[in-house]
Amino acid sequence: MTALSPLTTLGDIVARHPQTARVLESLGLDYCCGGGKPLGQTCREKGLDAGAVLEQIRASLAEPSPEGDWVSATMTQLADHIEQTHHEYLRRELPRLTGLLRKVVGAHGDRRPELAALQEVFAGFAEELADHMMKEERMLFPWIRRLEAGAPAAQLPGWSVAGPVACMMHEHDGAGDALARMRGYTDGFTAPADACGTFRALYAALGELERDMHRHVHKENNILFPRAIAAEVAARARTAGCAGAATGQQEGCEHGCDHRIDT
Repeated sequence: MTALSPLTTLGDIVARHPQTARVLESLGLDYCCGGGKPLGQTCREKGLDAGAVLEQIRASLAEPSPEGDWVSATMTQLADHIEQTHHEYLRRELPRLTGLLRKVVGAHGDRRPELAALQEVFAGFAEELADHMMKEERMLFPWIRRLEAGAPAAQLPGWSVAGPVACMMHEHDGAGDALARMRGYTDGFTAPADACGTFRALYAALGELERDMHRHVHKENNILFPRAIAAEVAARARTAGCAGAATGQQEGCEHGCDHRIDT
C-alpha cells in the first residue's frame, strides 16, 4: 500500500484508493481538476486539519472499492471504460435532465427565478460536453490507442498529444465551474421541503451527475492523460533520439489544441 501523507496529491490518493473519493467529496475537496495539489495544501486552503482528514481517508480504506484498478490497466482499457461508462452515462442522462429541467422550470419558475439560471447554465454545460466527448472519441482516444499499440513515430500525427490534452483539461475546468454554479443555484442539490416528485428527482439526478463527472474527469486528468504524454515522449525519443521531439505543438486554439479530427 502506498503511504499516505499531507504531501500525497488528491489525484494520486483516489487513483490508488478509489473508495476515498467519497471522503474527499464529503469534505468538498476537489480531486479531479484539482487532483495535482497535495492534500496538506488543499486542507489549508479549505481550513481543514490535514491530520484529521488523513484519519478519515485511512478509515475508508477498509471499505470495498467501487472502481477497478485503473492505475494498473492499460491506456486502451481505461479509454474504453471512459467511453462505455461515463460517456454513455452522459448521453443517456443529459437529455433526461434537459426534460426534467423544462418541466420544473415550467411548473415552478415563476416562484423560483434561480431555476431559469440553472437551466441556462445546464444547457451550456450539456452542449460543451457533447463537443468535448466527440473530440475525445474521434481524435484523442484513437491517438492514445495507436500510441499504446506501438505505432511507429512516423505513423503518429505531426502534433503532440500534449496539445489536445491541455485543451481537454481546460474544458474540464469549464465543466467544473458550471457544476459549481449549478450547486450554488440548488443549495447543494437540496430540493425545497415542499418540492414535488419531479423537482426532487431533478436535484437528485444533478447530484449524481456531479459525482459521476468527478470520477470521469479524475480518470482522465490524473491517470490517462499523464500516461499518454509520458508514452508519447518515450515513443518519439526512441525514434528521434531526443525526448524533446515530443514537446512541440502545432498552432490551434488558444490552449494549444489542434482541433482537426482524425478519421
